[in-house]
Amino acid sequence: FASYYGDHMVLQKEPAGAVVWGYGEPGAAVTVALSGDGGVIVMKKTARVKGPSGTWTTVLDPMDRGGPYALTAGQGSENVTLRDVYFGDVWLCSGQSNMAMTVLQITNASQELAAAARYPYVRVFAAAPARSDVELEDLERIDLPWSIPTAENLGHGNFTYFSAVCWLLGRYLYEALRYPVGLVEAAWGGTPIEAWSSRRALWACGLPEDAGRLAPEAPASGPALCFAPPLSPALSSDISPRWHLSGPQTPSVLWNAMIHPLLNMTLRGVAWYQGKLPPPSPAWSSPPLSRRALTGPSLLGTGEANAFLHTDRYNCTFPALIADWRWAFHVGSAGQTEPLLPFGFVQLSTYRRQSPDDSFARLRWHQTADLGVVPNARMPGTFMAVAMDLCDERSPYGRRVPGGGGARAQRRSYRIPTPAPLLFLGSIHPRDKQNVAHRLHLGARAVAYGEKGLVFQGPYPTRAVLEVSKGLLNLTYSQELVCRRKDTRAFEVCCSPQPSPCGWLPAPVVAVESRTVTLALAGCGMLVLGLRYAWAEWPCEYESCALYNTRGLPAPPFL
Repeated sequence: FASYYGDHMVLQKEPAGAVVWGYGEPGAAVTVALSGDGGVIVMKKTARVKGPSGTWTTVLDPMDRGGPYALTAGQGSENVTLRDVYFGDVWLCSGQSNMAMTVLQITNASQELAAAARYPYVRVFAAAPARSDVELEDLERIDLPWSIPTAENLGHGNFTYFSAVCWLLGRYLYEALRYPVGLVEAAWGGTPIEAWSSRRALWACGLPEDAGRLAPEAPASGPALCFAPPLSPALSSDISPRWHLSGPQTPSVLWNAMIHPLLNMTLRGVAWYQGKLPPPSPAWSSPPLSRRALTGPSLLGTGEANAFLHTDRYNCTFPALIADWRWAFHVGSAGQTEPLLPFGFVQLSTYRRQSPDDSFARLRWHQTADLGVVPNARMPGTFMAVAMDLCDERSPYGRRVPGGGGARAQRRSYRIPTPAPLLFLGSIHPRDKQNVAHRLHLGARAVAYGEKGLVFQGPYPTRAVLEVSKGLLNLTYSQELVCRRKDTRAFEVCCSPQPSPCGWLPAPVVAVESRTVTLALAGCGMLVLGLRYAWAEWPCEYESCALYNTRGLPAPPFL
């Protein structure tokens, strides 16, 4: 069998058929048999080994949830049997360091690890970090083969395996679904979206050849991926010549080595947590190349990787990645993975207090394709967990302090020496992953599973009316509002004689009623060119942003 099949695995249940593949002698026939209790064969398939790849592939008939089963592949007198196989839903979890954080690192870690034994039907698998200049057919290495969850394999170490967000998402889904869930982790800290994107997706967004040595010709086939107009001259600094990408940051290398090998897998959905990275100094010309260099808390591994690399292309590169992955998994699974594969993601959390930089806010906005909420016309079948109110200033993971000192998480073999000007305060790895996963699983239940009437996102404005004579702006929201703080600088208005540059001024909250918010315009008069909410790297304290709905879900930021 291929590398990501094994004892204890979960295969995708009906209505899809699970794809199974492996290796054999070219031209030989391989018999695949699925057996139930007592060795009774419930299904048999025959596949021919193709040359010169030496691989065979078959699609199992759709199976109802449950198990255990034994899966045998035989060629002549040789056979291999996988045991304790279940059918359920398979979710792929990918991204960078906030996805790679293990259960060992999160809030209430000891309780969460102790609880692992209560979920033997949530099975876990983790691909090892790997990169390649060409698309690979199979995984090079595996960190965790298919396993029944234990405290050891959910808390193996810092930023290794298994992903806390992925585990908690799967656990919450299991509690709602009550049937097996398979979780596949493929994550690498400090990596930009370009590294996870195929050449097709990058080409669709017009990324320059020198940003990843892309071949000049367009790909011959693939999905239609036209998302954004050419980059304006005003954003030319977004592709800075000082970025010399290498190692796991090189465009397409993680797609090639960690995603392309999985395309034959039949999936139920994808969860994604990726986005931003602190900028290097001009002297920092080449990131390190070691396999783990960007996995842990370090200069280039402290967060979500696109706020300073192609930031204002993210409104193209992210929808393009989603569309391309959907197409590729659908084709790779012989049409078994649905074309509109449900795709959930985590909106960026926080990093530094009182930072004047708005790259986090821009990236959060671009994560929604500049439309504020998902699913939307440019990102159908998606769902989002807002995380901007889950800050964790004291998290020891990914902190830098003046003078080069740091938390224990930095004292690891792969720490990157940091030039003094790049030391900073703050943590980009908040430990509250329970709220992240809870919000994510609500979206999965509503969007992926079609659960009717389930509230899965916070309130969003639907209308704005200016009362010029009173100097007020009235906002109407989509849901019942709960105001947790009025004294924050949550709302700002653009009061400028021309739209650029915009002079943003606070717009204090005067009143919050059932579904309306009234703002004071700070002397703008009629000249209100823009309005934004929570437009900051650190917009509020923990669970204390200005607006929530009655179920405790925060209103997302908007512009």
